[in-house]
Amino acid sequence: MIDVIHAITPGDHFSPRTGSAIPTVVHGLAGAASRDPDPVQHAVVIDRSTMRPRYDSARLIEYDRAAWLTRGDRSLDLVRGRLGLPRRGVERFYAPLVDAVRRQPRAFVLAHNAPVIPWMLRDSEHRVVLYAHNDLLRTYSRAEARRMLASVAAVVCVGDELGERTRAALPSRLSARVHVVRNGIDTERFQPGGGLDLRSAADGEPFRAMFVGRVIPEKGPDVLVRAAALLPRGSVEVVIVGSQGFARDAPLSPYEQELRRLAEQSGATVRFEPFVDRDRLPDLLRSAHALVVPSTWPEPSGLTAGEGMATGLPVVASRVGGLPDIVGDAGLLVPPGDPAAVAAALRTLIDDPAERARRAEASRARAVARDWSWAWGNLRRVLEGL
Repeated sequence: MIDVIHAITPGDHFSPRTGSAIPTVVHGLAGAASRDPDPVQHAVVIDRSTMRPRYDSARLIEYDRAAWLTRGDRSLDLVRGRLGLPRRGVERFYAPLVDAVRRQPRAFVLAHNAPVIPWMLRDSEHRVVLYAHNDLLRTYSRAEARRMLASVAAVVCVGDELGERTRAALPSRLSARVHVVRNGIDTERFQPGGGLDLRSAADGEPFRAMFVGRVIPEKGPDVLVRAAALLPRGSVEVVIVGSQGFARDAPLSPYEQELRRLAEQSGATVRFEPFVDRDRLPDLLRSAHALVVPSTWPEPSGLTAGEGMATGLPVVASRVGGLPDIVGDAGLLVPPGDPAAVAAALRTLIDDPAERARRAEASRARAVARDWSWAWGNLRRVLEGL
């Protein structure tokens, strides 16, 4: 099998200092591939100016990034796309990355969230795979998608629901090239700890429900705060881990400010832990009794849900997007944007330690069965079949 080159968004960091989703996926796949009995070398094409230290799981191919796209560039690209013309702004932005890829020996190029890369490499010897972590084609007409992806070897989607949406957006000739490869879970970094017992809140220790992720409306941390306000005072401590971006000391966004006001008015015990890097996250998760993933948008593959499961936590997650497939019957699924349903799920875990223990055990077992070696094996089979 030929080597694999990951092309991530210019400016994105390939560093353990962030929890950015795509670099986390690339690191997981590359690390698993290096441990494979028949190893495959992975490389990542990365903007030279991005954050250090870098993960050591993949060979680095560095380049100097082009100037950022402006709002005007994006607007013009939308118009060009509707007219059937090339999106010149995004092509300019990706040109240094594509030039760096062209200089590499023949490989599978995994274009993460970048439909422009298959188009720009259409005349190269590389086999280009569009790796979709989100609904990438929502601004593309069927005709533009057909033109941009005409040469693509495959389209890999990270979840079933996303795969269905992507197939529906493509003509039949291309929809047959869509494959689903679910993300893996880092079960080595994230493991259960021995610090928490299974006492209920009635025994005097508040139940600690944790949210981890970007603090933005789509992730729904306000839903968790509102749920805590519906539970008996003192029975739950909510911990919100994260910030809007990837900087612990960044000014609070308007949403973050509103979330703090909501917490003060709720009467619930709410603690805020701004953004933490990957090295600190496992210990924080081990300090919780449950992880709550209250996303209000159809999140294709919530990595945090899997990391909570690997830690041995019962997970309360929204029944939306790819989250039901991740947590399976190990977690408690609730309608998105429903604080009362989240409160009822937490009440179940608080009042029934045996049920909490059963779900915690099921969470860890499901995570172990879906680690990064499992994900890489699934991806490898797709690539070898092309």
